[in-house]
Amino acid sequence: MIEIRKGQASEKLSRQAFGERYRGSFVDPAFATEEAAIARLEVIAWLAYDEGRKAPLTRPAGAGYFDPTDALSVQWLATRQAIDQAQLAWGNPATKSRVLLVCGSARNDGTCPGEVSKTWRLTEIAQQVVQQAGVEADVLDLSLVTSEYGRNIHPCKGCVSSAMPLCHWPCSCYPNHSLAQTHDWMAQIYERWVAAHAVILLAPTYWYQTPSPLKLMIDRLVCADGGNPDPTTTHGKRVLEAKRLEEQGWDYPKHLAGRVFGVVVHGEVAGVEDHRRNLCDWLEWMGLIDAGAVAKLDRYIGYYEPYYNSHEALDKDSAVQEEVRNVTQAVLNAVHALRAGRLSQPDKQIKSLRQK
Repeated sequence: MIEIRKGQASEKLSRQAFGERYRGSFVDPAFATEEAAIARLEVIAWLAYDEGRKAPLTRPAGAGYFDPTDALSVQWLATRQAIDQAQLAWGNPATKSRVLLVCGSARNDGTCPGEVSKTWRLTEIAQQVVQQAGVEADVLDLSLVTSEYGRNIHPCKGCVSSAMPLCHWPCSCYPNHSLAQTHDWMAQIYERWVAAHAVILLAPTYWYQTPSPLKLMIDRLVCADGGNPDPTTTHGKRVLEAKRLEEQGWDYPKHLAGRVFGVVVHGEVAGVEDHRRNLCDWLEWMGLIDAGAVAKLDRYIGYYEPYYNSHEALDKDSAVQEEVRNVTQAVLNAVHALRAGRLSQPDKQIKSLRQK
């Protein structure tokens, strides 16, 4: 007997409490002239919340799905189509090699800090090496979640811990229009990971850990490691159906396996080694291929020096700049070898006894 545990979630907001939260977005006095319009929109938003209209635009899944009559979000279907097209291009030998460069810092000069991050500068170094090699460089700057209007990476809701098939590939938790959880950047980020032949993560160390924008992306990529590509098998988020599917046996597909990776981690005080190991372990767990020892770098820049002149410390550290070039070159070498058939994933055909 499968038991579904309940009792943690808070009660739904009252009509009054909902209205107070909704109007929190309109405190600017400039909105005062549109009070009547805001009131009308509040009523519409309340009904969406009260009725739980998570995906107001749907259509039948159609051919190729377990239940072709099941209604799926048109936004999810569009993301899935983009991912499928990216996967086809990735596997086509005629497609130009692509390296995804992920700048994992939360800092940029378009928001409160008023200055670019050292991670961004290291990313630019890597980008130059990739482009000089005639390879496509796709720069994913995660700091945009702190500086762009409506640029969100919403948190993972942990569906996988209820049942792996409940975690859909790509994630179907968002957008959730009833909760105003919209503008989810991951819909585009999934496609960019799929299209990449290699990924290089570049990140500073915040309190011994990964910065929050990068961690948000990492958590949301859980669906790439064992996620369910067919939401109609669980008819959306029906927990019992998902638990029964996993109980019957699940193959935990690794949707990003076979791509090469490199990692650059830097810090000023402590924690870089553990941070680098954590990122590398995560990438290997997902089935990405290690580009060698040179491609896994952790360094201190301006060790225990003040923050105000940390960019000057990077200017002087020509060694770390060259090491970032080496990381990038090692990844490029691995990509060329992989696509030429000289490099393979050694454990690709070995099935783990403890899949998760």
